[in-house]
Amino acid sequence: MKLRPRRDNESPQLMIIPMIDIIFFLLVFFMMSMLSMVVQKSIPVVLPVTQSAKLDVERKVPVTVTADGHVYVEQEGMNLDVFVRRMQLEKTRNEKVIIILRADKNVSYGAVVAVLDTLKKVGLKNVSIATEQ
Repeated sequence: MKLRPRRDNESPQLMIIPMIDIIFFLLVFFMMSMLSMVVQKSIPVVLPVTQSAKLDVERKVPVTVTADGHVYVEQEGMNLDVFVRRMQLEKTRNEKVIIILRADKNVSYGAVVAVLDTLKKVGLKNVSIATEQ
């Protein structure tokens, strides 16, 4: 009976497939965790509370109406005349633009209706109203 030597001269094998799996898993994990951390930065307002609020990560145009009735598009304050031109510009850039209306819960009803009426006149139909959960 012939015995093999205890030491094999074979080099250890490097298994690359499991390492690739782990790298892809980490990549997906970090991508998903970063998507959940995306928050729209805009003018600070106190939003009303709802039970079914969700965070969506698509690119949208935030329109903010503060408690004193001022209108902001993203970070830029403007009156209703400039607001109409800005919304027409947004519509020409993308026909299916989504507007997120962020109105302070203490703002007058008329200011919010004026903004909604302006959006309707421009022809923007995809309007969401932001709330807190």
